[in-house]
Amino acid sequence: MSNEGLYTSGSTAVSAKVDSIPLRDTDVTVPGQQSIGTLISNASEQVSTLVRGEIELAKAEVMGEVKKGAVGGGMFGAAGVIALYSSFFLFFALAEMLASWMHRGWAFLIVFLIMIALAGLLAFLGFKKVKKIKAPEKTIESVNELKNLKPGEAQKNLNKNEQGLYTGAGSTAVNR
Repeated sequence: MSNEGLYTSGSTAVSAKVDSIPLRDTDVTVPGQQSIGTLISNASEQVSTLVRGEIELAKAEVMGEVKKGAVGGGMFGAAGVIALYSSFFLFFALAEMLASWMHRGWAFLIVFLIMIALAGLLAFLGFKKVKKIKAPEKTIESVNELKNLKPGEAQKNLNKNEQGLYTGAGSTAVNR
C-alpha cells in the first residue's frame, strides 16, 4: 500500500480529501503489543471510516448526477413551454387555411371550438384517470401494524386481531 492512502506510516503528512471523515492513523503502535480489544476497536474504527468514506464518495457522485438531471429537466421544461406557445401559431395557421374557403371570422370560431372540444375531452379523460387512483392500502396496513412494535402493546394488539398470518378469503390457516 502506498503512503498516499488513508492509513500511512505516521511519518508523512497527507492532507484530508473529505472533511467529514476523521483521517488519522490508527496503526501507530508496535506490532504484537496490542490487546485483542484494541485490535477489534481499531478494526471497527477503520471499517467505520471506510464506510463513511464510501458514503461520502457515493454522495459526491450522486450530487453531480442530480445536478445534470436538474439541468436536463429544466431544459425539458423550457422545450415544453416553447412548444406550448408555438401551438398558437399552428392553430392560427389552421384558421387562416380555413379562411381561404369561408369568412375569416367563422374560420377562427371553428378553430376555437375545436380547441375547446379538445381541451374538454382531455380534461374528461384526465378526470377519469384521477378518479381511479386508490389509496396505498399495503402501506397503510404496514403503518398500522407498526403499533405492534410498541413495548407492552404487542400481545394486546395481536390478540385484538383474531386472524392468523395467512387468513382471509379462501384461506385454511388456523390460529394456534
